[in-house]
Amino acid sequence: MKILMVLTSHDQLGNTGKKTGFWLEEFAAPYYAFKDAGAQITVASPHGGQPPLDPKSDDPSAQTDATRRFKADPAAQAVLASTHKLQDMKAGDFDAVFYPGGHGPLWDLAEDAASIALIETTLAAGKPVAAVCHAPGVLRHVKSADGKPLVQGKSVTGFTNTEEETVGLTKVVPFLVEDMLKKNGGNYSKSGDWQPYVVTDGLLITGQNPASSEPAAQTLLKMLG
Repeated sequence: MKILMVLTSHDQLGNTGKKTGFWLEEFAAPYYAFKDAGAQITVASPHGGQPPLDPKSDDPSAQTDATRRFKADPAAQAVLASTHKLQDMKAGDFDAVFYPGGHGPLWDLAEDAASIALIETTLAAGKPVAAVCHAPGVLRHVKSADGKPLVQGKSVTGFTNTEEETVGLTKVVPFLVEDMLKKNGGNYSKSGDWQPYVVTDGLLITGQNPASSEPAAQTLLKMLG
């Protein structure tokens, strides 16, 4: 079982002068779910190398069992520090693709041709794709075989407008995940803010927020059987 995890390389939070990147829990929880299930994990990002960590996900208040395990795991840290270049990854080499969130993907992965092609090719080959929190934003320009938006008519979730309001970044992000999914014709649903919530439609798995990253990973593992 080979799983590709795709992380952002983008570290600027719009024009605020603040840093962003990927959200630690959304990488660590799925990483260990996959690892403990015996999966072979490859990690990639647009630039390769060490992807930027959202500093807020490093706050003591944001720590979980998975992030604490990661902090004590030099081998996992080494994997993260040396991600492959996304453009070098081939969909045929993997059984599934998983996108952790953080705000970074809204700027780079959502517009990245290699990422768009990876998702389209993976799904066309009958293999699952999962994305959590802000990462469903990577589906923005992804098309189905018929040329329509991938999410059109599909049940999906992702970071809610109210969650974005709570973190005060509604006016900073290039687009709101909830609005984009609806605009592209997705059947968007959500649970309460910060509650775990995962939606599956065919081969597409989406999770609402950081708390949904572990359940989304487990859903993907069940799909892979």
